[in-house]
Amino acid sequence: MQKEINNFLKDQNKCIDSLNNEIKILEKIIFLLLRAQKNQKTIFTFGNGGSGSTASHFVSDLLKTTITKNNKRFRSISLVDNVPVSLAWSNDQSFDSIFEEQLKNFLQKGDIIIAFSGSGKSKNVVNAIKYAKKNGGICIGFTGMTGGNFKKICDYSITVPSFDMLIIESVHLTLCHSIINSIRKNGKPLFKYE
Repeated sequence: MQKEINNFLKDQNKCIDSLNNEIKILEKIIFLLLRAQKNQKTIFTFGNGGSGSTASHFVSDLLKTTITKNNKRFRSISLVDNVPVSLAWSNDQSFDSIFEEQLKNFLQKGDIIIAFSGSGKSKNVVNAIKYAKKNGGICIGFTGMTGGNFKKICDYSITVPSFDMLIIESVHLTLCHSIINSIRKNGKPLFKYE
């Protein structure tokens, strides 16, 4: 059992170390989020399974953890959190449209969408990115493996160099926490976290 734990942690650390080459993209993502905060644009997140959990977690951090003195609060919505809406679209139309159809209700030009997909190939995620891109959204993708279609269809994407979904999802959450930490350090946090 120790061997499996050590190997997992080594592989995860190797992926994180390799992402030092992506710092410029992370800085650009942080700049875009801060601009959205200032201009009161909405940030939408989504993904399936563990990636959906990351999407929800990231919104939680944007809405509370980033509150700083003298700065506007973020406007952010996780499209995975309204289960009845997702089930209705899935049942009445197709699972492939559950995120795109929600964006049709909310998306405005200049809003940001952040997609999480380990493969970069999930149809419902790809369809939502394509819709957002056509309608003036700024598209950011977090993926793994080979990146699927994300590099072609997103304005900015980060690919975790792994085929292990557990490592990909762990690193995505680490990257999200890195973004949140940078935003908090940019202002004066109103709350202490112990």
